[in-house]
Amino acid sequence: MIKHNRLSSEQYAENFSDIHPPYENSTAAKVDANRCLFCYDAPCMKSCPTSIDVPKFIKQIATENIKGSAKTIFSSNIMGAGCSKVCPVEKLCEGACVYNLLEEEPIPIAKLQRYSTEMAMKENWQLFQRKNSTGKKVAIVGAGPAGLSCAHVLSREGIDVTIYEKESKGGGLMTYGIAAYKVTPQFCEDEVNYITSIGGIEIKYNQELGNDISLAELKRNYDAVYLGIGVGVARQLEIPGEKLEGVVDAIEFIYDIRSKGYASVPVGDKVAVIGMGMTAIDAATQAKRLGAKEVTMLYRRTEAEMPCTKHELDIAMLDGCEVIWLAAPQKIKGSAGKVKQLVCSKMKLGEPDASGRRSPVDTGETFTLDVDMIIKAAGQTPYEKLIKKLNIQHSKFKITIENCATNIRGVFAGGDAVNGGKEVVDAVQAGKDGAAAILKFLKLC
Repeated sequence: MIKHNRLSSEQYAENFSDIHPPYENSTAAKVDANRCLFCYDAPCMKSCPTSIDVPKFIKQIATENIKGSAKTIFSSNIMGAGCSKVCPVEKLCEGACVYNLLEEEPIPIAKLQRYSTEMAMKENWQLFQRKNSTGKKVAIVGAGPAGLSCAHVLSREGIDVTIYEKESKGGGLMTYGIAAYKVTPQFCEDEVNYITSIGGIEIKYNQELGNDISLAELKRNYDAVYLGIGVGVARQLEIPGEKLEGVVDAIEFIYDIRSKGYASVPVGDKVAVIGMGMTAIDAATQAKRLGAKEVTMLYRRTEAEMPCTKHELDIAMLDGCEVIWLAAPQKIKGSAGKVKQLVCSKMKLGEPDASGRRSPVDTGETFTLDVDMIIKAAGQTPYEKLIKKLNIQHSKFKITIENCATNIRGVFAGGDAVNGGKEVVDAVQAGKDGAAAILKFLKLC
């Protein structure tokens, strides 16, 4: 049965509490910081898409220079606080830590990064001084990680920035697309406010490109335009029964949890989640934490090919989610317009495909699951209709790597809209790259 408000307010609070609690005191942070070997040519720094100087910021924590530590982080990644909560550090900085080679616990880089950046936000330390206005104006579409990162770099250089955001809050994926036990809506709002507190950045909310504003209008009124619209269109399964009541998109499901509150979001007793990416994990774990009795994740390949990390999968398993490998949805059966069963094909692995992973091959055998809710998390696609409407030549923004430029002069793009969907930290770096390209275009560097 699909219903909302299954749990008490106390249960919701417990289920969605911070999954990675911060340090309780400065001494604990210093103890971990002093374990660091402060490697030369550090592999942790190399593995960070934004190239945060990890040994430096940890050394600053060890010497009680917290403000300096925060500036080191924010100089490379202005969303360093949020990234410390949501980055898959086990395959990035912490995964590269030399302690792994010694079969010891890696330095808790994310936790240390959170320690100094959250203190900076709490104390509202202004670590950057904006240069005098150059008189140049740049429009940014999308107040997500790419757009905010681009805006902050441009503002520091004296550019007046206006961000057009279709939602009523900034933060993009951080605010609307990540599990609530990783980052709270309040934290996301605080982070956006901290980033814009440098000055010179105005965010206009409820302004959607193609409806409320046009690209022609932006090109006419600004010296350059940066498009950081992300990806947000859920990939459809294209199977019978997909339109039955109880079949929902993972993006929409997570969005509703973030925007409407836990008690307002309905969830079934027996939930199937299709996919094994980060979004699928977030949807599955949150369905369980909303009160679902059974949550089963289905993936057409094996654990060796899954796109999520082992750490993320462990979270789902600890929450009681089940996993069926080598299973692909074939059709959905219903009664009275509501979903009742999911018929799946049993798969086997064939030869590697273009992604390098072994491709799933249908064995011809099937099995059936009794379900009352299906969450589709089979990936996301770009806003193809919008991009076509903008007269840009590709379904994803195709840019020249050197300058982030689209085929339209003065229009730049980056983040998930270009790469098809990566990590928040990748979008932050894309914003920095876009800002550098715009400064060069405006002959300001």
